[in-house]
Amino acid sequence: MPAPDLHSLDSDKPASREWLKAVMKPARSGLREAVMVSLFINLLALAVPIFVLQVYTRVVFSHGVSTLYALLIGVMAALAFDFVIRQARSRMLQRVALRIDVTLGRALYDKISALPLRTLEARPSSFWQTLFRDTEVVRNTFSGSTAVLLTDLPFAVLFVAIIYIIAPPVVWVLLIALPVFIIVAIISGRMMQTATKGERQAGIGRDAFITEMLQGRSTIKALALERTIKPAWEEKHADTIERALVRGGRTDTFSNLGMTLTMLTTIALVTTGALAIIDLRLTIGALIASTMLGNRVIGPFNQLVGNWRNYANCRQALKRLDAVFALAEDRTERSIRLNRPEGRLTLEAVSFGYEDGRPPVIDNLSMEVKPPGMLGVVGRNGCGKTTLLKMMQGLYAPTSGRVLLDGGDTSQFSRHDLATWIGYVPQECFLFAGTIRENIAITDPEASDEEIVKAATLAGVHEYVIDLPDGYATEIGEAGSRLSGGQRQRIAIARALLPDPPILLLDEVSGNLDMQAEIALRDTLSELARDHTIVVVTHTPVLLRACNNIMALERGRIAMGGPTQEILPRLFGGGPRPADAALEAQEKDVALAATAEKSQ
Repeated sequence: MPAPDLHSLDSDKPASREWLKAVMKPARSGLREAVMVSLFINLLALAVPIFVLQVYTRVVFSHGVSTLYALLIGVMAALAFDFVIRQARSRMLQRVALRIDVTLGRALYDKISALPLRTLEARPSSFWQTLFRDTEVVRNTFSGSTAVLLTDLPFAVLFVAIIYIIAPPVVWVLLIALPVFIIVAIISGRMMQTATKGERQAGIGRDAFITEMLQGRSTIKALALERTIKPAWEEKHADTIERALVRGGRTDTFSNLGMTLTMLTTIALVTTGALAIIDLRLTIGALIASTMLGNRVIGPFNQLVGNWRNYANCRQALKRLDAVFALAEDRTERSIRLNRPEGRLTLEAVSFGYEDGRPPVIDNLSMEVKPPGMLGVVGRNGCGKTTLLKMMQGLYAPTSGRVLLDGGDTSQFSRHDLATWIGYVPQECFLFAGTIRENIAITDPEASDEEIVKAATLAGVHEYVIDLPDGYATEIGEAGSRLSGGQRQRIAIARALLPDPPILLLDEVSGNLDMQAEIALRDTLSELARDHTIVVVTHTPVLLRACNNIMALERGRIAMGGPTQEILPRLFGGGPRPADAALEAQEKDVALAATAEKSQ
């Protein structure tokens, strides 16, 4: 299966919105209620203009003080009721926002968790993080001030009709102004879409650089690279600032243009109304009331121009989420529950490449690993050892061929099944912030203390842990920063051993271990190999000599393979090596030291 083309996530191609329908379903009732409440709010907005009209018509010239008091009581009651229902609408929209937050956040987390590893690796981590910001944009658009604006826009037609009734001579001013506002909003939307897209891409690049810098902080400090990488940081930061200035300039331009159009519309209304009053075609009260209603009409359209950035951001966010939700997933469900497999791995003419047009990393490779036993895999850097393990564990799907587990294609098994049946310890072990116990038990949170201690003992980390003041409750810091490389390696091995998988894949696990730890790990793996299938990528003679078979890879193909006693001499030039004798002597010294330590 070729690597996914994730450049399409920022494209303008239409995509399915089934995910959005599912997200909005719990919030539909709340949105309908908010729209109905908005109807009453906009009807109550007529109270003040009608009050002004009646005061000028029936109070001022006729000195109707009692009428004024009656009108005042009525308008105050209307304003009080308006406040109450506005508060109610705010609470409705807050509930809508909460439902969208919960539903969309959960759906996006489940989607990203179900994506294949190759898909996740195709984009930097900062890109996937920004998707959760997109959920905030969608939430605010459907439940914030922008949603209120959308509910207010349709009522502009009602206000124009009322102005036509009370002040016919000035209504044509609004009929001319409204299309102008709409045209300006459309133009601003197109320009803002380009500006916000560029700003977001620049921000993703800057955030990716920051993430990489923080992940490599030890190397940066050790090599004093601060000055070396500073120009790259300043370039990315400057690009982000420049694009933000472009976007901000366009936002200000259209916002100011909207304000100018609003004032021009008001001036046109008053001028036209004054001429109509002189011609005795309009009263002063009708002019003032129509001016107030006119401001009520053009207000949402002015906000539409100023807030179009929010709509442009929402549109882009929806397109990116469309593309993400359309990506293929790992299998997350299984049709039937299968028993624990025996542990026979078979690869039938599998090939795998990271990019089209380049030589495959694994090239038409066929092999079978029979249980029980331990297979050692060796080869030069870049020959495909790590890729081969990831294909065995189902993290990578082969471009062609099949990977079989006990005769069944691994593509039919769920990711959880494969992770339970095939333990995997990568070359770069990653631990989570928390305690040692939490990191070991993360694959099985319901594991008993006895099971955790057993896995830690097999991994050779139990004696170190119980010597700590807090034992298994010791906090290890971010990514295990408070532990040494060897300690992190052993905890990762214990984590893989906890579910007792029938197959165990180890990728250069001895890189951070000392000689005594290597020998202990060799003895552990030799014991496990009696009833488990173990595939270990290593160049350490200590582990290789414990393997039943050894396979050497070269450019994604098997260069040689067979029993250890036949392959190991060929790998190192044949015949006994002085280094082997020295190694055996060193192993004896380590064993004697360990025995003396225990006797003490």
